Amino acid sequence: MASLKHNGLLTAASKQPEPVKAARELAQALCHEHLGFVLFFCSAEYPLPALADALNEAFGGVPMSGCTTAGEITPQGYDRGSIVAIGFDRRVFAIETALIDDLEHFDLACAQPLVDALLERCRQQNLAPINEHSFALTLLDGLSSREEQVLATLDAALGRIPSFGGSAGDDNHLARTHVYANGRFYTRAAVVVMLNTRLPFEVFSSHHLVPLAHKLVVTDVDREQRRVLELNGLPASDVYAALVGCRVDQLTPNIFAQHPLAVHLGGQHYIRSIQRVNSDGSLSFYCAVETGIVLTAMRPTPLLNDLNAMLLSVRERLGSAAAIIGCDCFLRRMALESLQQIDQASALLRQARVVGFNTYGEQHHGMHVNQTFTGVAFGTLPAVSR
Repeated sequence: MASLKHNGLLTAASKQPEPVKAARELAQALCHEHLGFVLFFCSAEYPLPALADALNEAFGGVPMSGCTTAGEITPQGYDRGSIVAIGFDRRVFAIETALIDDLEHFDLACAQPLVDALLERCRQQNLAPINEHSFALTLLDGLSSREEQVLATLDAALGRIPSFGGSAGDDNHLARTHVYANGRFYTRAAVVVMLNTRLPFEVFSSHHLVPLAHKLVVTDVDREQRRVLELNGLPASDVYAALVGCRVDQLTPNIFAQHPLAVHLGGQHYIRSIQRVNSDGSLSFYCAVETGIVLTAMRPTPLLNDLNAMLLSVRERLGSAAAIIGCDCFLRRMALESLQQIDQASALLRQARVVGFNTYGEQHHGMHVNQTFTGVAFGTLPAVSR
């Protein structure tokens, strides 16, 4: 429990496939008299209703939020088929949550009272000044296609409060993703977790991609399905295959990961990753796409170098981190696996005390992006009294 004294955070993971055993293993590692909240990320291979019941029983009513993943980041590094959890000490963190179960109609009239209520409940705990010591974590159904609307609306309501998050995954099946709130798992929903803390922290985002000269204009699109039908006035898959130098029938997730596209906004490139090629020659994307936008071809730089540089820069600004919660795009993990660099990456994550999950999209200050490592790093404080 030594780390608890210094920063109010404990992390644990379980590979037990049986929900009751996994939940009990986590509870044994995380439960203590000051535990105020648990955040978890779990493989979609678990029987989710049974896991929900097991977690509720094991943690005895402690508030919890979480989601399913496309891979987990445990205290030992990358993993699959597991559940990883973070326990928060209520003496160091005031945490409040809200479920958004109607993504279709979520607008500012819904978002503002939701955010105001979360902040007020945190304020009542009288832990730390709200504006300077709070941030929001968002977890969304990764197949809902509503991330942009929900995030932009929440960002407007949050004002100066920073935010980050990730889209839930389902172990790369692209079939059904879930978020967890109020003791059960939901689809087509989102969870907003407001954290107010005495710890220093930094919300950050990083990617390993640089722009090339090639530009593609989206000339026909199905907005609701996030499908690009035409690029530069020609079938989208034909144009993209020619750009990357292969046949349409050779387009795979690995190709998409190695040759992403991006939109250029406000001096920065925001990645728009391709999900799949469709039988009609269109391309499905993980993020929203619009007619008329210009997509820039991007080139990956060494991912391990970027990961190491990002973790070092966080350490330079915050000092040795008490913990980092990371939302890491599953396409980055796929690239590391294809390069046989997953062990080296796990070592970097382990050393930096990173836990989190692989996502179907990352969220940063109201933007929905792909192929990034986005998260929050916590610094440390002197020991708190028991």
